[in-house]
Parts: sequence; structure tokens; C-alpha cells
Amino acid sequence: MGRVVLDASAILVLLNGEPGSEAVSEALEEAVVSAVNLSEVVAKLVDAGMPVHEAREALTPLGLEVVPFDEAQAFEAGELRPSTRKAGLSLGDRACLALARQLNLPALTADSAWTKASAEVEVRLVR
Repeated sequence: MGRVVLDASAILVLLNGEPGSEAVSEALEEAVVSAVNLSEVVAKLVDAGMPVHEAREALTPLGLEVVPFDEAQAFEAGELRPSTRKAGLSLGDRACLALARQLNLPALTADSAWTKASAEVEVRLVR
């Protein structure tokens, strides 16, 4: 599949064994994820009742390359707000798209709303 930036929704699809998990699994070896999106995954797992140490145990074997959210990405994510507002994209979504733009990589997500946003990034749906 080549290098991609994973959205939180894609990681959750994999962890939950949902349709599309095969596509995420295939991308893992060369995937990167924003620290913001990793935090979203942890929050979802904790919200579902998983202790944080178990969330870490579930995520660590994935070998995700986590990219810190830096000043350049913060400005990039902010710049994306007007073109993604109508699609309802969150800060986490825009953080993923900002990283994908910065690295010139496609973004892998399970959120079909992303296809309605104008972010100048290739968006690949896992399902």
C-alpha cells in the first residue's frame, strides 16, 4: 500500500476487528500517526472502559511511528478549518490531514465525511 498517515478511526477499525481492518493491517508497517490521533485512540479505549495500561498494551505491538504535533502542523491544521468545517471535521481529523499534507502522503480513515472536505490530500477509505 505504501506510506500513509493513519487516522484514529482507522486504528480503531483495526483494534476492533471491524470491516476494513485488513486494509489498515496492510498499511501498518509503513504507516505514521500524529500524536493527536494516538491520543484520540487512547481516549476512545479508556471511554469504553479499558484501563490505560491495557490500551498501551493493545497499541504498542502495532509498532506505530508516532509523529509529534508541532507548530507547523498546528498552523496547517488551523488553515484547514474553513475547507473542512462543512464536512464536520474535528481538530484530530485536521491534525491527521495536516500531517499527511506535510509529508505528502495519503491519509487512511474510516470516516467517509473526509471525502467531502477540500484538504488537498489524498484520502483513502478503509471501507
